[in-house]
Amino acid sequence: MNLSIQEVKMSGLAAYMPAVLHPGVETCSAIYEQNRHRIYSLAFWMTDHELVAEELMTHTFCRAFSRTDAPDAEEIDQALIAELREYMPLGPLTLDCAPCHQVLSVRHNTLRVDLERAVIQLPDTEKMIFLMHDVEGYDHARIARLLGMTEDSSRQGLHQARLRVRELLAQ
Repeated sequence: MNLSIQEVKMSGLAAYMPAVLHPGVETCSAIYEQNRHRIYSLAFWMTDHELVAEELMTHTFCRAFSRTDAPDAEEIDQALIAELREYMPLGPLTLDCAPCHQVLSVRHNTLRVDLERAVIQLPDTEKMIFLMHDVEGYDHARIARLLGMTEDSSRQGLHQARLRVRELLAQ
């Protein structure tokens, strides 16, 4: 009994639910809309350049949809990390700020532009950890999975990033 590929696809469950075979344009569009602002934001903060961020976002979604028909948020984040690794070094932590001996008050007279410039000056890995945790609300377990590090390294990177931002704002 020789069945054509189409007959095999339409046999069993797929015959009753054709949408199982391939997600429609609506599904892909919905996934894109749910994730595009986050991906563009992370790409922009990491590159500090609108056109490069747009290009990274496009490549990220192409990479994510080439791996699976309906990527979830973490799969899209993994695609972004892969794209960013081709653009910049993401990996080991590089900051080693000295322990604080006094509390620097940076809450008064801090302009948003000063905060943005301080974040941009962070090393790439620490910046990514800071953005994922403090801006996007990722937990350390997810950050560690995405960046290929331990949760303790993620916590250390976040702490060092926060210390460095305070130092930059205090100057």
